[in-house]
Amino acid sequence: MIRTFPTAGWTPAAAAAAKGDTTVTLCFPCRDEAATIGPLVAAARARLVDDTGLVDELLVLDDRSTDATAATAASAGATVVSIDDVHRVHGAGHGKGNALWASLLVSQGDLVVWCDGDVTTFEPVWVAHLLAPLLTDPTVDLVKALYHRPTTDGGGGRTTELVARPLLSLFAPDLAGLAQPLSGEYAGRRSALEAIPFVEGWGAEIGMVLDITARSGARAIAQVDLGERRHRHRSLHELSVQAAEVLATALGRVGRGADQGAEAVPALHRADGSVVPLHLAERPPIASLA
Repeated sequence: MIRTFPTAGWTPAAAAAAKGDTTVTLCFPCRDEAATIGPLVAAARARLVDDTGLVDELLVLDDRSTDATAATAASAGATVVSIDDVHRVHGAGHGKGNALWASLLVSQGDLVVWCDGDVTTFEPVWVAHLLAPLLTDPTVDLVKALYHRPTTDGGGGRTTELVARPLLSLFAPDLAGLAQPLSGEYAGRRSALEAIPFVEGWGAEIGMVLDITARSGARAIAQVDLGERRHRHRSLHELSVQAAEVLATALGRVGRGADQGAEAVPALHRADGSVVPLHLAERPPIASLA
């Protein structure tokens, strides 16, 4: 059973008082988010770093942006790390999960909070709410956001409602109460995050949920309500690849993956005859690195 933690009274100041010696990293993984990242970083810097000290490390992981994302984030007060610096040491990768893994690798906080860089409704109090279960219950390793998206902006999330939640209901019913398993806002305990692999592509979030559950049980995952969320709306054509990678990752985790053969590359075969290879590569657990 997934627990939904109450967050009343969990202001950034209250969370800062509760964290003691625990350190917190807030990271925005970004690619070409110059239009949105500045206000996100500025708000986080003012409220979470300067005013309350809740966040000890404010990072933007720049995933090969071709716009002014890095400069905008730096001028707003973030420490910007280029993913190329990670690739030079650990080899190249690509995808959202690769950026998440890289940000975990280069950060220091005992607790790590991730937020998407394209959100237009970000509130600093979200970070305090995501941290609340981790600061009050040592058995919690991962906290996912649940939120409400207007129906004109995809509702509960089309990949979530049509792929991820049905998959969990069928193959991991203990996680069926997780409202937003693919949410881009979540927080985790470094000790748990460094013990699991990271899927490089769109399967990153559902892989993380299933791997944490396999390691510590469903009670290690909690969720908190962050209210309304808006972000960039993707077309169904774009979402089809995302959905296929989420599906393949989840089925592989629950032992229902297709027998692809040693040389086969899993792919999405579209009705027009085009074939899109799925990106299912994984980065190893950071704890396993020399």
